[in-house]
Amino acid sequence: MNQVENILPIEVFMDLDRSGPVPLYFQVAQKIEGAIMNGSLPAGSRLENEVSLGDRLGLSRPTVRRAIQDLVDKGLLVRRRGIGTQVVHGQVTRGVELTSLYEDLSRSGQKPSTKILTYKITKADAKVAEQLGVKLGSSVLYLQRVRFADKVAVSIMENWLPEDFTDITEDELNAHGLYQIMRSRGVTIRVAKQKIGARKSTAQESNILEIDKNSALLTMDRTAYDNSGRAVEFGHHCYRPDLYSFEATLVEK
Repeated sequence: MNQVENILPIEVFMDLDRSGPVPLYFQVAQKIEGAIMNGSLPAGSRLENEVSLGDRLGLSRPTVRRAIQDLVDKGLLVRRRGIGTQVVHGQVTRGVELTSLYEDLSRSGQKPSTKILTYKITKADAKVAEQLGVKLGSSVLYLQRVRFADKVAVSIMENWLPEDFTDITEDELNAHGLYQIMRSRGVTIRVAKQKIGARKSTAQESNILEIDKNSALLTMDRTAYDNSGRAVEFGHHCYRPDLYSFEATLVEK
């Protein structure tokens, strides 16, 4: 069921200067941003549609659309197909450290959940075999999952695990993060090789993440190793950049 629109009181916009030098779209954007910052539009709430808001304010639809687009560009609002425009739940910032997305979301106060798209035992191709240090054609567990933060899709995750992890169950994956499950089995994840990049979304990814076709995505490839130096997981993840980012501290040597 679609969430009810959050209608801001007309008083919020009473002091718009319709004849001054500051563009009206900018003033409207500032008023909406103020409502987001003071909690009048809480995280996850759905904004009144452009036509309705324009009619109430006596403004053209292009003016209101540009105001909303400014806030989308700033990462405060997000457009979701079939739902409308929502206040962003708060961008998750991942430090470049050895954590999982599940842990990052939990630490940021957001509720993580998972939808499993693919769960199967398959044969390692050349790339997977190289990354995991196993023989070509070895049995591996392949996972493709969507990770949600407060019911908003943030990431699509692909993971390949060596044969001794093929008994990890779908129930476990629905309830816990992958690294949590591995740690519960006595695995100490000590180090990882990680590559961060960007690319355009595929049609499937656009549909799953509810973004426009060919939108920009953040990507991460990671191979994680246990304390014996053995590769225990290889993953390729893609993220919505308006909801997720990586952060690193650089120190001069």
